Amino acid sequence: MSLPAADRAREMWSRLAGSPAGFPGPGDAGVVVSPESSLCPPGWSGMVELDGAILAVVPRPDLVDGVRERLLALLGDGDGAGLSRLAVGEVLGPAELAYLDEPDFRPAGVEVERLPSGHGDVEALLASVPEADAAESGLERTESPVYVLRDGSRVVAASAYRTWVETAAHLCVLTADPHRGRGLARAVASAAVADALADGLLPQWRARPAASRRVAAALGFRRHGAQLSVRDLAAALA
Repeated sequence: MSLPAADRAREMWSRLAGSPAGFPGPGDAGVVVSPESSLCPPGWSGMVELDGAILAVVPRPDLVDGVRERLLALLGDGDGAGLSRLAVGEVLGPAELAYLDEPDFRPAGVEVERLPSGHGDVEALLASVPEADAAESGLERTESPVYVLRDGSRVVAASAYRTWVETAAHLCVLTADPHRGRGLARAVASAAVADALADGLLPQWRARPAASRRVAAALGFRRHGAQLSVRDLAAALA
């Protein structure tokens, strides 16, 4: 029997961080020195909060004690602000992390079209939206088949995923602006989630926009935490 989604997520993030001790328990914080960690850009500091525990990677040993002290204080505050308090200067995030246990999956039940990764019609969708929207979606970096809906001949919604450390299916979805708010994102993402579950992967949804988080919730994803990367963590701690 597969482990619960939360346990699989903790194992995955521990591997990405290079943490030999694994993910800390609830109410605790762990800090790993790893300047080339996969958890954040090289030389940055990265933090993942899952279910009341935080795992961080830092580029220098002199940051460890101060970072752990600050993270423990954040966990003790209990005001829900969490990692957002450290979003100072040049950052990536914070983005919410949601995961899906297969029994919780609520498929959309809409027939969609399946295209190979890198298909020209998907590339046309990416080119038709603002660059920031395309980057936020992450769709150009996916490796799975792409599930799409069309308006006439044009692809107007698409979803796919890329695999993280042979564990998670990191979901990506994009809808052309004039077609948003009609349930298209849920329909195509539902097909991508079903594909991931069939391959034994853990569906992961990482998002900042509220609309994206609502799509995840409609499919049965549950919020488990957040991720933040900070270029100059010393400034954030000051």
